Amino acid sequence: MRLYDIVALVTPDLNDEDAQKVASEYRKILSDGGAEIVKDETWGRRRLAFPILRKREAYYHYFQVSAEPAAIAETERRMKLSDQVLRHLAVRADLELKRAAKSAVRQREKAAKRPPRPPAPMAPTVPPPSAEASAPAEKGEPS
Repeated sequence: MRLYDIVALVTPDLNDEDAQKVASEYRKILSDGGAEIVKDETWGRRRLAFPILRKREAYYHYFQVSAEPAAIAETERRMKLSDQVLRHLAVRADLELKRAAKSAVRQREKAAKRPPRPPAPMAPTVPPPSAEASAPAEKGEPS
């Protein structure tokens, strides 16, 4: 099984309950396909970066799923056919996690090969001015 991140943008014409029903339909499609839902988050109604089908807002829903590619393909196919889903995106997250771990190891190895940096030179400290020198002279006293 592979790990996937799926984000669906549901049309804002629906109310909150109907948007939840749409998300539950896709949750059911995924679970019927043998997927294990790791995370299921509703991000709520948000403003879009650009209009999609003349709509400026959408309900965002995020799934993190451990599934076979066939279950994801079926879910994407149904999302594509639905009029209620404005956009969707499914990305394999396990490849990204593996790539990030590899990059972190490479950066640690590279840092270990570099010679240590010398300590920064200390700035000379200036003694604080004395209290007598900083006090303004009072009237009538010779300076």
